[in-house]
Amino acid sequence: MDDLEGKVALVTGASRGVGAATAVALAEAGCDVACAARATESSPQRTPGTLDETVRRVEATGRSGLSIPTNLAVDDEVVAMIRTTKEHFGRLDILINNAAITFVGDLDIPLKRYDLVMQVNLRAPLIAIREAAPVMAAGGGGRIINVSSAAALYPHPSLLAYGISKIGLERLTIDAARQLAPSDIAVNCFRIDIAIASEGFVANTPGADHSNWEPSEVAAEGIVWMVQQPVTYSGRRESMFALRHREGIMASRLANPATEAPATELFDGLAPALAPDFFEEPYPDRAG
Repeated sequence: MDDLEGKVALVTGASRGVGAATAVALAEAGCDVACAARATESSPQRTPGTLDETVRRVEATGRSGLSIPTNLAVDDEVVAMIRTTKEHFGRLDILINNAAITFVGDLDIPLKRYDLVMQVNLRAPLIAIREAAPVMAAGGGGRIINVSSAAALYPHPSLLAYGISKIGLERLTIDAARQLAPSDIAVNCFRIDIAIASEGFVANTPGADHSNWEPSEVAAEGIVWMVQQPVTYSGRRESMFALRHREGIMASRLANPATEAPATELFDGLAPALAPDFFEEPYPDRAG
């Protein structure tokens, strides 16, 4: 799928950050793009960015964009997201499971919040893959990218639920890759382990120095590269850092880019405490 001209992509979490940047990058590569998220101009969220803005950026490339307001915490809306894309464009070739939420907390996290993180970050991608697979198969195959995080591999303080959801997403990737290979559908995982200044990550880390964080467009370049690989490239769990150095892609926009290689496997043993802990809950009333 090195030539994306005329392909149809669906990107979740496309109102801002890596999702919005990926939607635009896929459009620049020739795709028509369906954009799914909750935030719209008529119903904005507290974090900046809307689907309307992303669709305008997609259409500015000359490709077609589609806004699909979707609450990924609701199973039926995830199913409808796939159906709407197929009905509008007539096909679906690429699915980017990028959307994710987090709440600060460890073993003491309220279970309501834990369940919501799992619903959006892990259950919704499973449903989306299950619904997208027959549509892709009918069109001759497809590509699915699940976006993970360094938190999948290291027990960062305050990110217990988020980290569990992301390591689960990586396991979902390799299982789905095996099951969908006969239908010429490749499933891969892109693990963001270089600090990216997405609106959501910045909001959760108000005490951190964001000046040495890459823009979302750098991660989007890596995701598009993975989409363009042959169908035999599947079941991969790629580190963004390692992929940059191995393939010579995702050139840094920083004067002093990260040089220390992150972990590529799940931490084993008693993890040392990290200090300082920059993660904070920006909207403490968001889930009750």
